[in-house]
Amino acid sequence: MILPSLAPRHLKRYKEIGRLLRYFRADIWKGAQASDLFADFDASDPDVAQVPPEAEQLAADLEALGPTFIKLGQLLSTRADLLPLPYLKALTRLQDRIAPFPFAEDETIVSTELGVRLSKAFLSFEETPLAAASLAQVHRAALRDGRPVAVKVQRPGVREQILEDLEALAVLADLFDRYTEAGTRYEFGRLLDEMRTGLVAELDYRREAQNLVEVGANLRGFERIVVPVPVVDYTTSRVLTMELIRGRKVTALSPLARLEIDGAVLAEELFSAYLKQFLVDGLFHADPHPGNVFLTDDGRLALLDLGMVGRIAPRLQEGLLKLLLAVAEGQGERAADLAFQLGHPTGSFDEPEFRRRIASQVMHYQGARVEQIEVGQIMLEISRTAGETGVQLPHELALLGKALLNLDQVGRTLDPQLDPNATVRKHAMELLRQRMWKSASPGHLLAAAMEAKEFVEQLPGRVNRILGRIADNDLRVKVDTIDETRLMEGFQKVANRITTGLILAALIVGAAMLMRVETSFRILGYPGLAMLLFLAAAGGGCALLFNIVWNDERGRKKPGPR
Repeated sequence: MILPSLAPRHLKRYKEIGRLLRYFRADIWKGAQASDLFADFDASDPDVAQVPPEAEQLAADLEALGPTFIKLGQLLSTRADLLPLPYLKALTRLQDRIAPFPFAEDETIVSTELGVRLSKAFLSFEETPLAAASLAQVHRAALRDGRPVAVKVQRPGVREQILEDLEALAVLADLFDRYTEAGTRYEFGRLLDEMRTGLVAELDYRREAQNLVEVGANLRGFERIVVPVPVVDYTTSRVLTMELIRGRKVTALSPLARLEIDGAVLAEELFSAYLKQFLVDGLFHADPHPGNVFLTDDGRLALLDLGMVGRIAPRLQEGLLKLLLAVAEGQGERAADLAFQLGHPTGSFDEPEFRRRIASQVMHYQGARVEQIEVGQIMLEISRTAGETGVQLPHELALLGKALLNLDQVGRTLDPQLDPNATVRKHAMELLRQRMWKSASPGHLLAAAMEAKEFVEQLPGRVNRILGRIADNDLRVKVDTIDETRLMEGFQKVANRITTGLILAALIVGAAMLMRVETSFRILGYPGLAMLLFLAAAGGGCALLFNIVWNDERGRKKPGPR
């Protein structure tokens, strides 16, 4: 057995990562239910205290290991098939705040990236950052024309640190995939590749600027939703300059401040905007946790930090819309059917258990109080059940569940009486209309027109050929069926063997009866005619046995059709 080679320079990191293994016990990786692991956990209560201490400690240890592992925790928070719901909630709340790096390094990075001194590029640039995280920190500044902007600067050395951590994790993932049951089942190498792709995209701020532009354009019709506009000329792979949004985190609002806003209208518009992103646009803000949603000074909601986005293919959007509607209506059996259609079964698929558990989970929320209904939680539970019963669902479903889970928390902060299911039902027809209108784009219409033109051009010739064959009595229909010749040959062999067996049996019976007839012709002291019949039956039986064994053995060696 050859083990993957461990790089000596990563030995310290291996030791630090090894401390995390105590959290991933067999009862968790084998799919133990959250209710079994944490009997006092109330899934309907968003209070932090309801999350078990062990789950919170896992989140804290990941934070201490740095940016790579914070992102790993964020990725694991979307994998309901790997961890119980309490762990997912703890990882969803991962806080990405650390001490800021010195302003001198800030100035060097910005000047190098923009190719000009800081004082030449900006009218003002505040030294104290507005926020500092493991990947970057954000400063308030003003352009030369006086426009207020926020400048996001990537932390020095973070790219190199992440690449080293990913290299160390790749060796461990390969080790687990090859030599552990959990690795064979969950494919940690594939999970790491997914994380690497997301991190590389998030470290390139030009992609984030493009995300801001696309999501902002898609949500232009929502008057109470705002997305900061990037300043392209002041944006590089390590520096992102964008419109400054003045406001406060939604979760930081005091009870008195909440009375001054129309929380119900804001919550419904926010939920509607995300449904449009999920089910119409196919591009959505994948991390709408409370720290990324601001209430602006003019009473709107701002979506910040679009480094992490998700994309959903059009065909998958239709399936997700149907599943969301089934969940919102409490149709458990239909939800199970739709979930199965979205994924594909594995070797351990248990269909009765899959359908029973998903139907039970969806119907459990029928008649529940508004504050108990969390659409995101239901979607994550469906993902987890599918993984445990042998159905592999698209990763986008879990990402959608995580986004909805965060969205539920933000929405209920604005409006404690928010009913996500009612919102889904209310906007379903509008979403369908928008999807149909989107499919009627000039490109789709042109493609349909070209196909119709080709059909019309070829139709007369095809009809003429069919009518001509009918007139000549030469119309044939080709049907692929079984090989009747070989089938009849097989039946004939069976019939011949049965007939031969009957003849041999008759010979034996006749010989037995002739044994009682005394004749002068004898063989070995027995009546000669009876002995001849016995010998003929014995010879025929041996020949039949040889024919059966020979033909069957030749049939086994004969190659099948290709």
